[in-house]
Amino acid sequence: MSKVLIIGAGGVSRVVVHKCAQRPDIFSSITLASRTLSRCDAIAAEIKNIKVATAQIDADDVPQLVALLKQEKPQLVINVALPYQDLTIMDACLETGVDYLDTANYEPLDTARFEYSWQWAYQERFKKKGIMALLGSGFDPGMTNVYTALAAKNYLDEIEELDIIDANAGNHGLPFATNFNPEINIREITAACRHWEDGAFVETPALSTKRSFNFPEGIGPMNIYRLYHEEMESLVKHFPSIKKAQFWMTFSDNYLKHLEVLQNVGMTRIDEVEFEGQKIVPIQFLKALLPDPATLGPLTKGKTCIGVIARGKKDGRRKQVYIYNICDHEACYAETNSQAISYTTGVPAVTGAIMMLNKAWHAPGVWNMEQFDPEPFMAEVGPMGLPHVVIEGEWPSL
Repeated sequence: MSKVLIIGAGGVSRVVVHKCAQRPDIFSSITLASRTLSRCDAIAAEIKNIKVATAQIDADDVPQLVALLKQEKPQLVINVALPYQDLTIMDACLETGVDYLDTANYEPLDTARFEYSWQWAYQERFKKKGIMALLGSGFDPGMTNVYTALAAKNYLDEIEELDIIDANAGNHGLPFATNFNPEINIREITAACRHWEDGAFVETPALSTKRSFNFPEGIGPMNIYRLYHEEMESLVKHFPSIKKAQFWMTFSDNYLKHLEVLQNVGMTRIDEVEFEGQKIVPIQFLKALLPDPATLGPLTKGKTCIGVIARGKKDGRRKQVYIYNICDHEACYAETNSQAISYTTGVPAVTGAIMMLNKAWHAPGVWNMEQFDPEPFMAEVGPMGLPHVVIEGEWPSL
């Protein structure tokens, strides 16, 4: 039984707290900390079986973080704050000797760059300290990395092509809203697309490549758009047999039209502009105007479908395997007061934490999900709420 400190108080955090509380055999004590204490208190009040302690913290401030870690003495920090804060939290964990887990890679505030280099640079320091960092333990990245490792271990002799496909077939009924932090979501989508092909990343304009994909279990055909996503960087490093890797996501025509207008008028800019004598960042102002994703839970109906299609050879024959999860927005809200986007990120975070705390996955240093045996994780994450389906077949192209 272990004490955990959860940093961040958004929709994903709500799921993480609920799921940790469901496993008192693992999580003997939970502290939830965020810049806004009232948000922590609201989440803590939803938990009835155990007490969740709360604290106010500025996750940009390393001395504050160190003081909180020394006070709470957790075995593990689960970082579900903003990606800009990954490095300060890692610095605090290094100083105090506490294991670290996050769900998204670090990105600098002033540049929309999605890469692991900053966090991989901590490898030797974490190793020397004897502590572990598990990076990207969400769904994508996270489950998609584990699905890829599962395909490589059990279904293919080696992976040659990889398509990661993320569909939100849900609907919240609002004119325009993002399913997770608007600033992070829009930065990710509007950044230049990169996909891996023949040993290098190939850059194309954002959302310029479109396909139709027929999703399983009644979802049906939807348009998918290619964009860059961080797990491709680690997957092509750790599975060097991959010749081509792509990430695809669904967007409605309505979403894309709103996004185009916002881009055209400059509201998605991440640089400062002067307005009435003050410096503001347009995308941060836009975030303040858009609906808080944490409020979308009771409004959202429908399903998500996220998975990977891995292609390669098995016993000399060309083969494809599709591994995916279907999640229902309304069922997620009934269980955790959050919609499926938050749920599918929060459940793998808690499962990764369980892997670290029970030592099924534990080694000093900085690690990505696919570097560990996928089977203990998969045995845990299904009963936690994210069962998977495997479809094996011939190798058609997407």
